[in-house]
Amino acid sequence: MQQDLLNDALVTLRHADRDGRPKVTIAPTSRLIAEVLRVFREHHYIEEFTFVPTGRGGRYEVTLGRRINSCGVVKPRISVPHDGLERYESRFLPAQDFGLLVLSTNRGVLAHPQARELKIGGRLLAYVY
Repeated sequence: MQQDLLNDALVTLRHADRDGRPKVTIAPTSRLIAEVLRVFREHHYIEEFTFVPTGRGGRYEVTLGRRINSCGVVKPRISVPHDGLERYESRFLPAQDFGLLVLSTNRGVLAHPQARELKIGGRLLAYVY
């Protein structure tokens, strides 16, 4: 029984990248998974992803770039102000300026450097390095 679709998707990505598979299929899907995959693609953790409609919600075909060491969700979804991001960087990422925190903000799903630049906070969703 699946409870957290984002967690299932990130575990699938992490395992496929560790096993050396060039492509992976993520199903079931959600718009939140699409936004997190978009952030991963913008920062070159994955090569490409496409949505394939199946009549039952669809699936994502993700092409991996062999750059993911680890990724996961942040539970519970912690609300963070823009000036409090450094605390969670040191908690979830192995080193400064290495990896990304993914936040859900009022301007959409963003990586933490973009949120810091815009001086907006949000809820932590995931991390990747």
